[in-house]
Amino acid sequence: MTPRQTVVMVVTSVVMTGLGGGAVEVPLGVALHGWITPAMGHSAALNLPESVIAVYSTPELTLLALGGPLIAVLGALLPAGWAARTRSAVALRTE
Repeated sequence: MTPRQTVVMVVTSVVMTGLGGGAVEVPLGVALHGWITPAMGHSAALNLPESVIAVYSTPELTLLALGGPLIAVLGALLPAGWAARTRSAVALRTE
């Protein structure tokens, strides 16, 4: 493989993990926020209005979901560059 192909292979392998994480973790985080925030308000003897609880809009949620693949790609660039500069056997052994 050429160095460029090695970088593309490593980055592509982590993008799917990032997409999966963003698709699962963002809805889970929103659900936890919707459950924990009212519970915290009730523990302080407050009835929080819906405007305090529903703070995420669709564009913000989309950006949060796309943050998973972005973080995965940025985290993979350094190891991918290292793998592209070394011999294939060494890179595969250290994987």
